[in-house]
Amino acid sequence: MDEAKLNDFMGKLVSDMGGAAMLASVILGDELGLYRAMADSQLTTPEALAAKTGCNPRLVREWLNANAASGYMEHHDGQFRLPEEQAMALGIEDSPVYAAGGASVIAALFHDKDKLVAAMRGDGALAWGDHHPCMFGGTERFFRPGYRTHLVASWLPALDGVVEKLKAGAKVADIGCGHGASTVVMAQAFPASRFVGFDYHAPSISTATQRAQEGGVADRASFTLGTAKDYPDNDYDLICYFDCLHDMGDPVGAAKHAYQALKADGTVLLVEPFANDTLDENMNPVGRLFYAASTFICTPNSLSQEVGLGLGAQAGEARLRKVFTEAGFSRFRRAAETPFNLILEARK
Repeated sequence: MDEAKLNDFMGKLVSDMGGAAMLASVILGDELGLYRAMADSQLTTPEALAAKTGCNPRLVREWLNANAASGYMEHHDGQFRLPEEQAMALGIEDSPVYAAGGASVIAALFHDKDKLVAAMRGDGALAWGDHHPCMFGGTERFFRPGYRTHLVASWLPALDGVVEKLKAGAKVADIGCGHGASTVVMAQAFPASRFVGFDYHAPSISTATQRAQEGGVADRASFTLGTAKDYPDNDYDLICYFDCLHDMGDPVGAAKHAYQALKADGTVLLVEPFANDTLDENMNPVGRLFYAASTFICTPNSLSQEVGLGLGAQAGEARLRKVFTEAGFSRFRRAAETPFNLILEARK
């Protein structure tokens, strides 16, 4: 045994345990409004923050200490400050890098541990709708900042001729729409177009309908129950999959249905978690996060459905290309990317 390697690994393990504990503190701070109350980046005392948020001052002090020890905020002679950079990630929900809301996805992994134990010892299946409720809101809040920042500004313009169609008035399907964050963003940007979101999770459809009303787009964005292989019509200009195709049991079948549902000059927009094509290439912080999440969420969800292909969240561009080639598409390309997403275009 190499004692130095052991010590290095123990340091990493303790760091990871501290990080996991801090994510629980992030969820706490988000729910109680503590980060939002500090988003002005001004120095505050535990007592002042407790009074502002209606919380217990002794527990607030301990929470602040944990944040300072983790480098999430600054400490100066008994006062604490959330710097502007951290405030963008933790306290300002409209920020393009807001991440605190998405921490609830990590909470769901712990809530669902016993279900994963059963899946591991059984057929591997855990359906999306069987997760803890915090999974659904956390997923919306995890992905929404990226959609707001990139979807209209860069992802859609990276597709051949799609923005022009959306401005003129296009028919769009958002498959696996969840709470409708992506659908609402597009509908707000392109009032001449009509958008339909499909999802097989009834509570998500209900929430998405509410989001469309809140976003002022209920006249042009609607949501209905449907799977990726049975939604109606065959004249869509654009069919979108936002971070969902790899979760499906039969992604090839879903792509075949999209092929049939598209107009001859229509486009598929496929947004997937960023991944290279091999494990060795994905051994980095993003791959680490997505492989872990895929173990609990994406892969068991696929295994709960027919076919159960189990692509996983790190499928990579080559494997996704194969899916669409098998479905009959003749053109497939990477249109754009971010550190967290691949943006892929498929055409007939």
